[in-house]
Order: sequence, then structure tokens, then C-alpha cells
Amino acid sequence: MKVTPLAIPDVLLLEPQVFGDSRGFFFESFNQRKFEQAVGYSVEFVQDNHSRSAHHVLRGLHYQIRQAQGKLVRVVQGEVFDVAVDLRRGSPTFGRWVGQLLSAENKLQMWIPEGFAHGFVVTSESAEFLYKTTDFWAPEHERCIAWNDPELAIEWPLQSDPELSGKDREGQRLADAELFD
Repeated sequence: MKVTPLAIPDVLLLEPQVFGDSRGFFFESFNQRKFEQAVGYSVEFVQDNHSRSAHHVLRGLHYQIRQAQGKLVRVVQGEVFDVAVDLRRGSPTFGRWVGQLLSAENKLQMWIPEGFAHGFVVTSESAEFLYKTTDFWAPEHERCIAWNDPELAIEWPLQSDPELSGKDREGQRLADAELFD
């Protein structure tokens, strides 16, 4: 597995070693020992999630203010532009974002540690998105940052406004959001 720190070094891009031939391919999608070596500390995943979204759907930017979730994300069908935003007030990269194209074809995964908001937009006809989390979903602690907050200036690959859930349409600006210390 090749590990590449992104512009925010706590966010990692993981590229598996893929073995393929005329029959198809095989790769190890998760190995606890290798993952912990890559991130440099012990991580326990407690929940796996799977979503399917249509083209132009944007989900996010989500986080849990308590029971914060680290997320290991990947795409098994289609393609998304995946984004992580640093919400840790004391961090040198506070308020900055990183984005990466993840697809079934490139098989890349992204590690987004606790203290970040996460979101993605589907750039293919549809996409199936898998992610492991380090804590359980707690709707009472879930928060949402506005996908189009001008302070963040995320460069989403969009030609028009995306399709959003009601919750995501109500996302707060970073300046008004509950953040991590």
C-alpha cells in the first residue's frame, strides 16, 4: 500500500497494490496492521456504511461534534470528488480543505481523521461509496457546514448547484459552526 499525505498532512491518500490479469483483479482493501502503520497510531473502526448517490448529488460537509468520527472512505462504483475540511481550531491547517477524485477505477482510499468535516459530490452517472468510521453515528451530535461557504472556497467540480438533502441545504457557515478545540 502506498501512502501519500495530502496538503493537510493528517489526511492520507491510500493506494492499494492491485493484482490483475485477464480474469479480473484482487487487492487488499483493508489491513489493520498496515493501516495503523500508515497513520502512526491505533485506530478502531466500529461501523461500516454504504451509500449510493446519483450524478450531481453532494453529501456534506458532515461531522459529529461529540463522538467524532475518523473515516476511511472509498468508491466501489462510479466516481466522486471527496473533500475533508479541518475544523480543529488549534491546527495550523484550520479552515483549509483538501479534495481528491476517488473512483472504482483508481481504487484510492482517503483517511479523514477525527476533527474534520467530510463531503463528496458524485461526478459520474452514479456512485457507491463505502466508509469505515471510528465511532457510531450519533444524530444528536451531527453537524453540517455549508458546502458553498465562501470562507472555505471549495473548488467543487460543478457546473451548477448540486442536488442536496434538506439537512445539507441548512448547513452553517464555518464562522457560525460548532468546532473542535
